[in-house]
Amino acid sequence: MQAVGLVVEYNPFHNGHFHHVQEAKRVTEAEVAIAVMSGQFLQRGEPALVDKWTRTKMALASGVDLVIELPYVYSTALAHNFAKGAITLLDAIGCSTFAFGSEQGSITPFLNTVELIESNRAQYDIFIQQAIKTGMSYPQALHYAYESLKLTYPNHYIDLSQPNNILGFHYIEAANALQSKMQAVTIQRIEAGYYDEVDYQKHIASATGIRKALSDGQDVSHFLPEKPYTLLCDWQAKHAKFMSWEVLWPLLKYAILRHTPEQLTAFADVQEGIENALIKHAKTSNTYTEFMMKLKSKRYTWTRLQRMLTHIYTGVTKEQLHAFDTPTYIRLLGMTENGQHYLSTYKKQIELPLISRVAAVKDAMLTLDIQATTMYAIGMQLFSPQKIDEDIKTPPIRV
Repeated sequence: MQAVGLVVEYNPFHNGHFHHVQEAKRVTEAEVAIAVMSGQFLQRGEPALVDKWTRTKMALASGVDLVIELPYVYSTALAHNFAKGAITLLDAIGCSTFAFGSEQGSITPFLNTVELIESNRAQYDIFIQQAIKTGMSYPQALHYAYESLKLTYPNHYIDLSQPNNILGFHYIEAANALQSKMQAVTIQRIEAGYYDEVDYQKHIASATGIRKALSDGQDVSHFLPEKPYTLLCDWQAKHAKFMSWEVLWPLLKYAILRHTPEQLTAFADVQEGIENALIKHAKTSNTYTEFMMKLKSKRYTWTRLQRMLTHIYTGVTKEQLHAFDTPTYIRLLGMTENGQHYLSTYKKQIELPLISRVAAVKDAMLTLDIQATTMYAIGMQLFSPQKIDEDIKTPPIRV
């Protein structure tokens, strides 16, 4: 059985994701689609709209055969580490291809871009340092370095200002570093850009636009397959609210203010110099948005701030986050009958321990996943009854 790997968040699963799954299977002729999905906290440093089990159900109802969890260490990381964790897991579980959505839509420019940077790494790093010295943020410095290399070595390259192109570049870079035999495939992103608001004249909207529409009380049924939309409605009926930093603000504010400035610097991604501002603005802000608007600057982008706030909220330190070099297990969240058949056929060839129940497993990386899920559940208790030991007791979902 040929398997295609997908790196996903499904926050929430929508028609664009359905298109991606179907096209990935069609283009690669794969019989199985395996999604490595972020858990309760995501790559841009925010809590998932709905929990990982609900999103797993959405995926399994929409063409995905196996869902495995991207550990917290990688799901909340910068793009290159996010990609490293995801590609390592897809390779370990036996995927022959991996397919990612992109603004580019063609794989050759990605291969050219990876070759350009890997072959000129020393010069690329020099350009980055030069840009940072002028006051550019790190993302701006990366863009400057890339554009400088392109002028020196003209070819057909990708636009690295586009979010899905950036992730796609890092997926291929990670696969090369791993010396993976997986073949990379990209699926053209259609109808909606990453940051676009919903357009009811179209069938597909971005997850960002859908989340904003939900927060504004708009109907999003037009943009989701039937089963994922039903699951979204069921969540709302049961819990009344969707998860967000705005909802979690009282707990996040407490998590910041209970620490001294020196203690805050121990948390992952917190750079020295920001700790006093975190405390100062937490004291004077009534909402998360107000807090972030006071804190955001040229140096500290919204996403960079959210990642450090995620680690403060979950209690993950620099020492903990940087203790790992590679994924140590594959955590199974759910499977269809087809996915179960794949596992039973290839289980002995899977290169990492396959975990279906976590209660009896002792692993430092898994401990951080459980810790993050516990903090997500405590946040949900602000507006809905919630058990906080769900990660230990919930078995893989079977469809």
